[in-house]
Amino acid sequence: MLFNRMLLARIFLTGAILTEVAGTSSMAMIPENEAGWLNYLPMWLLISFSYLLLAKAAKTISIGIAFALWEGLGIALITVVSVLFLDYHLNAQELIGLALAIVGIVLVTMGETHDEPTAGTGSTRRLGAAHDKPAAGTSSTRSLGAAKEAVCTR
Repeated sequence: MLFNRMLLARIFLTGAILTEVAGTSSMAMIPENEAGWLNYLPMWLLISFSYLLLAKAAKTISIGIAFALWEGLGIALITVVSVLFLDYHLNAQELIGLALAIVGIVLVTMGETHDEPTAGTGSTRRLGAAHDKPAAGTSSTRSLGAAKEAVCTR
């Protein structure tokens, strides 16, 4: 395999962040007097593609970690784009908030673990197995009955 799974997931996550920034930043370029749906098409396409890449990244990276990075870095980069290209000025409160968000992103990323799944867990379970009921009279039905009796007699 050319890339390992985690590197590929990080590439997908980086792509998701960059397309989200591009899609969100493109909102500022939509003409006010021409608010037809066609003007919003680039934004919709970029943000949709961003969600697709985020979903691909979340196959390997925990969804909580992936979403926190996607949202946090997206906000930070959108702010940078706004300051550099859209003539937006940050006040002290916004700077502090942005700095805290970046510190939070760093802390979340540093706490991320990448344990390999153990054999026999995860993908080997068939769909719907959690809802399958054992046949009447099987050992799991008997052990459940015994557990209920033990609780009731105490």
